[in-house]
Amino acid sequence: MGKEQTSARNRLLRMIPKVDEFLTWTAELAEAPSILVKHAVREVLAEAREAILTGEILNEMELSHPTLLINFQNRLEEKMGPNLRPVINATGVVIHTNLGRSILPMTAMDVLGQIGTRYSNLEFDLTSGKRGSRYSLVEDLLCELTGAEAALVVNNNAAAVLLALDTLASGREVIVSRGQLVEIGGSFRIPEVMAKSGAKLIEVGATNRTHLRDYENAISEATALLLKVHTSNYRITGFTAEVSLETLVELGRRHTLPVMEDLGSGCLIDLSRFGFRKEPTVGEVVNAGVDVVTFSGDKLLGGPQAGLILGKKQVIDRIKKNPLNRALRIDKFTLAALETVLRCYFDEEMALRTIPTLAMLTIPLPDIARRARRLLRLVKSKLAAACRATTVQTISRVGGGALPEQDLPSLAVALAPVDWSVNDLEGKLRALARPVIGRIEEDRLLLDMRTVADDEIAPLARCLLDLFLGEAA
Repeated sequence: MGKEQTSARNRLLRMIPKVDEFLTWTAELAEAPSILVKHAVREVLAEAREAILTGEILNEMELSHPTLLINFQNRLEEKMGPNLRPVINATGVVIHTNLGRSILPMTAMDVLGQIGTRYSNLEFDLTSGKRGSRYSLVEDLLCELTGAEAALVVNNNAAAVLLALDTLASGREVIVSRGQLVEIGGSFRIPEVMAKSGAKLIEVGATNRTHLRDYENAISEATALLLKVHTSNYRITGFTAEVSLETLVELGRRHTLPVMEDLGSGCLIDLSRFGFRKEPTVGEVVNAGVDVVTFSGDKLLGGPQAGLILGKKQVIDRIKKNPLNRALRIDKFTLAALETVLRCYFDEEMALRTIPTLAMLTIPLPDIARRARRLLRLVKSKLAAACRATTVQTISRVGGGALPEQDLPSLAVALAPVDWSVNDLEGKLRALARPVIGRIEEDRLLLDMRTVADDEIAPLARCLLDLFLGEAA
């Protein structure tokens, strides 16, 4: 670096105000806790110093009083605002793991407000006046809806699998088909969960074909459990074979061995009448005679994050008594939301209408088209000079590791900005106060209207108009 550049850099560094001086500038502007104000000031000044040293700041205007105050106000707003914020999901992925998976019905939110602001009978039996069990609040509902003898709910399905295996097979062998050793979200793998439970994995069969004799030949005095894992997040096609759950249950009975199925993304309604690939419902798995079945509450069920364990009473009672259960138990908010969602299933048509996940999965294409036309009416003419907006046919996805091969025909509003790249547009939408998350295809940003709710269309239009034109809709 030359002497002139060094001199210019040092001059800019001397222009950076001291923290105490900057704080006097903010006295009339910052209605916030002083600790947050100080942190915001220090961060703004530290970033200015770093920008000078790296050559990003080259002129004095970027260190002016007004510019630094604007940077400070923006940083303070970030600190004052919540980190967990609502976004508009325009990706078309219904059960979007990164965006919170299933969203809850408004009825559940009403109940959460009541339970969160008042005391409740979480572990108090109102009939006897004595201590009760939190699990009883939803156990009867689950049993009535599925035909199971008993039920237990923990904080997610990985926990459900871990707890069941720890109870039934710790220190002993669990037989599972090699083709079912799935990896679920967050790089959690069935073999790793089994290892943590203390169970010993016994793989049988080949990746694509497993036969009954493979299970029979692996059974020994050390065998504690026969496990079937439903491969809901991938498919093996072609030259394949697997043992049905009914056949596995019969084998378990002959050898006095419990049989467990991990459904992963369990559903209480058969969605095949809507054109979906046939998936086993929880009730069908229970009726097959399985001893234990586990599945998620926040996937196809459409409820809060939870792991549901259903099955034979004798087996579920053992799982309930496992000390690990206390570390995995759910709180009153999950229970309240889950109960509300489960009650919707007593009327199947009501569940399809009121549970957002099911409603988005089964929404007719003409209704999606209506949403797309409405958004276009609100923005197309005003954005004509800045962005080309059209409707295009596209494919939505179920998401959440469920039904990976299921194509959901949908319609999207495609945006092609004139002055920005499509990547710039995607980033600007993510940076909004109400972030909008879309997806890029063929150099256009697609806003898939399957996952944009009716009451989000007007706010989405305002976001686009504000972004491109700097005006309110």
